[in-house]
Amino acid sequence: MAATSTLEIAMSTSIETAPSGRALRIGLWVAQGLLFFTFVAAGLVKTLTPIPQLAAMMPWTGEHSEAFVRIIGLIDLAGGIGILLPALTRILPNLTVLAALGCSVLQVFAIAFHVSRGEAPVTPLNLVLLALALFVLWGRGRILPIAPRPF
Repeated sequence: MAATSTLEIAMSTSIETAPSGRALRIGLWVAQGLLFFTFVAAGLVKTLTPIPQLAAMMPWTGEHSEAFVRIIGLIDLAGGIGILLPALTRILPNLTVLAALGCSVLQVFAIAFHVSRGEAPVTPLNLVLLALALFVLWGRGRILPIAPRPF
């Protein structure tokens, strides 16, 4: 019975002394990964897919110039790469915060754009991406910033 008590004390102590920011740190990396994959995938689709095929998936792309669609794709790619790569490599990690800000602004404009076109059913995805980007902005900007790599 003494061994059980010692085990219980050891377990409760390890739980109590666990870093309080561990769950937040994991959540931030998961959010950054989700944003990376979503924005990079969307960017690749918008930059590489022929406009007629793209218009079948996203009707707005057939109603705007090809240059506009491709630029939006490049912005998506830059946001996706910027949300993860600087933090992951610890090279200019403040760029992750700026990318999160840019992705947040992009989603606000995307929501306004889709609502103005009567495409409100597509906005839940934009709202989720906005929430994730704001979470990364808050977390990496104020709570758990990534330290730059020493050179």
